[in-house]
Amino acid sequence: MNYLAHGYRFVDEPMYAAGTAVPDWLSVADRKTRIRSRTVHAVLQDLDPEAKLLANGLLQHLADDDRFHRSPTFLMLESEIGLRFRRLMPDAYDHRPGFLGHILTELLLDAVLVERQPELLRRYYGALEHIEPADVQKIVNTVAARPAENLSVFMAQFCRVKFLYDYLDDRLLLSRLNQVLRRVKLLPMDEQVLPVLWDSRMLLRHHADELLRAVEQS
Repeated sequence: MNYLAHGYRFVDEPMYAAGTAVPDWLSVADRKTRIRSRTVHAVLQDLDPEAKLLANGLLQHLADDDRFHRSPTFLMLESEIGLRFRRLMPDAYDHRPGFLGHILTELLLDAVLVERQPELLRRYYGALEHIEPADVQKIVNTVAARPAENLSVFMAQFCRVKFLYDYLDDRLLLSRLNQVLRRVKLLPMDEQVLPVLWDSRMLLRHHADELLRAVEQS
C-alpha cells in the first residue's frame, strides 16, 4: 500500500495519519531504520497521548500491509500488471516487471481514491502540515531500534512537493516510477510503457473496491 491508501481514513487525526506514513518515509529517508510491531508494543503504554497516536498509526500501517499484500485481488493485479510490463521487457533477468506490478498497484490505488474524492488529497496533506516533522522524528526514535536521522527533513519535503498529485497523470506517474527505479538501481523506462500505465489504471479503477475492503478490515 501507498501513502493515501494507508492514511485516507484518518485525515481527522493528523498524528495517527502521520504514523501510517512513517514506514514509507523511512524507506526513502532512513532505509536502515525499521519499524517492528513488537518494538512498538513494548513501549506503547509508556508513551504520551500524542506519541501513542503516532505509534498506533505505525501499527495500523503494518496491519494494513499484511492484509493488503495477502489479498487475492492484490496478488492478481500484481501478477497481471507485471505480465504487461514483461511483454515489453522480455529479458528473464530484468527484475523490473515484478517490481513494477507491485508498486504500480499501490500507487494507482492512491490515484483512484483521489479520482473518487477530489478533496481527499488536499485534506490529507493539510492534516500532515499541522504536525511538526521534528516531533515525528523524535517519537519514531523512541520506538525504532535504530534512530532515524533524515526523517523530519523528508517529511517536510513530502508536504512541500506533494508528489502524490502526479499519480493522476500517466506521464508524471512515469517520471515518479523512474525515480523509484533509479533509487533501487534499476533502469528507467521510456514512454513506450505509457499504454501499460493506462491499462493498469483501468484495472485499478475496476478492482479498487476489492482492495479497499481488504484494507478496511484492519
